[in-house]
Amino acid sequence: MESPEIENLILANHVEAVNGLLYVSGGGWTDHWRPQAPQPGPPVVSHLGVAVTVVIPAAAPQVPQQLSVGIEDQQGHQVAGMQTMLNQARPPGLPHGQAQRTVLALSFNIVFPAAGEYRVVARLGISPPRELPFRVHDVTAGEPGPPPVN
Repeated sequence: MESPEIENLILANHVEAVNGLLYVSGGGWTDHWRPQAPQPGPPVVSHLGVAVTVVIPAAAPQVPQQLSVGIEDQQGHQVAGMQTMLNQARPPGLPHGQAQRTVLALSFNIVFPAAGEYRVVARLGISPPRELPFRVHDVTAGEPGPPPVN
C-alpha cells in the first residue's frame, strides 16, 4: 500500500500558503548570511521559511499522519521545530484514483548557536525523512559578499 510522502522541501526568506497555493519569496537558497551580534548585546534572530508539499496517493489509508519539521545542527541537535497531524481525508470532487497534494508554509525565528552547517529534516508518518542541508555564515558590517538575510 502506498504511503503519503514529502514531495518538496524549500528553504526561503518567507513563505505563505493560501487556498492550496504556496507563495515563496527568496526561495531555494543553501547559504544564510546573518549579521554578527553586537558585543555586548542580544543575539541575532534569523527569520526563515520552509515550504513543504506532501503527496497523498489515492490508495493511501485515510488516517491522520504526524508531520514534523525541524532544523538540526551538525550533531543532530534540534535548534527549532514543529509538529502537527496531517488530515488525509479526500476532498469532495477529487477524481477517483487521483493523488492529493497538500502545501504547508512554516515560519521560523531562530537564534542559531553558531555559524556552520545545519539541515532541515521533515518526517511524515513511516515515510523516509527528507533532509535539506544549508550553511549559516556570520557577516560583519562592511564585509563584501551577499547581504545578510533576516
